[in-house]
Amino acid sequence: MARIRTVATALRPLLPLHLVRPAVDYRLAKLRLARSSGDRGAISIELALAVLVLVAVAGTVVYAITQLGNHVKEQIPDNVTSDGKTS
Repeated sequence: MARIRTVATALRPLLPLHLVRPAVDYRLAKLRLARSSGDRGAISIELALAVLVLVAVAGTVVYAITQLGNHVKEQIPDNVTSDGKTS
C-alpha cells in the first residue's frame, strides 16, 4: 500500500485529477443505478473497458519514462576521469 501511495504522489503533478474526477463520479453514479435496477452485465463490461484504458495509459507512461531514461543514458559519457574530463 505504501508503494502505491509513493507512485501516486510521484504522478500527482502529471495527472490533472480535477479533470478526471467528473468522469469517475459519473461512472460511480451509473454503477449505483445499475446495481439498484439489477442490471449487472453492461456495467461490468463498461468497468472492464475503463480498466483497460487505465492500463493502457499506465503502460504509455512507463514506456515514455523508459525511453527517456534510455535516451539520457546514451548521452552520459562512459569514461570520466577524476578531474571531470572524458578520456
